[in-house]
Amino acid sequence: MDQKSRCWWCGEDPLYVAYHDEEWGVPSHDEQHLFEMLLLEGFQAGLSWITILRKRENFRKAFCSFDAEAIARFKKKDLDRLALDAGIVRNRLKIEAAIANARATVALRDGPRDLPALVWAHAPAAPAPPRERWGDVPAVTPESVALAKALKAAGFRFVGPTTAYATMQAAGLVDDHLASCPVRALRAARGRGAARPA
Repeated sequence: MDQKSRCWWCGEDPLYVAYHDEEWGVPSHDEQHLFEMLLLEGFQAGLSWITILRKRENFRKAFCSFDAEAIARFKKKDLDRLALDAGIVRNRLKIEAAIANARATVALRDGPRDLPALVWAHAPAAPAPPRERWGDVPAVTPESVALAKALKAAGFRFVGPTTAYATMQAAGLVDDHLASCPVRALRAARGRGAARPA
């Protein structure tokens, strides 16, 4: 695949290119993956995404492979341990939010809709036309504002409209690969059928 025709933001870093080509924008209805994206996007606030990608395996180890049920049982000693873990982003407020978000994810299972249902209820009614330039891609949409509001009402933290939209991009609720990006064409040819399993 021609590197120059990809979305510019992934650059040439192999980790970033693999994320762009294989994961970003693939529709996901998997609770664990959606929780992971929400958690990582929350930690990313104020940082570059490549910083988070490089720490992703460390996050997986620190946060029980993003098992919400396991994280929901974390105690103060776990919070203190994570705050000293140089392999992740050691922001205590973000760590506290991750634990709160795990508890909110588990709590949603007892309600009318779980995390995947809540997130996908805010997918746009129709796909946006392909954008020619990255400057045309929004950071916030009415759907992401509504999703952030719904997540906060369910007890989630560090989930503002920008974080919500980044999660929507990552989990394939929207396809923001540029019109020139070969990944968009490949997925269109497959009917975007490479969805992650529910």
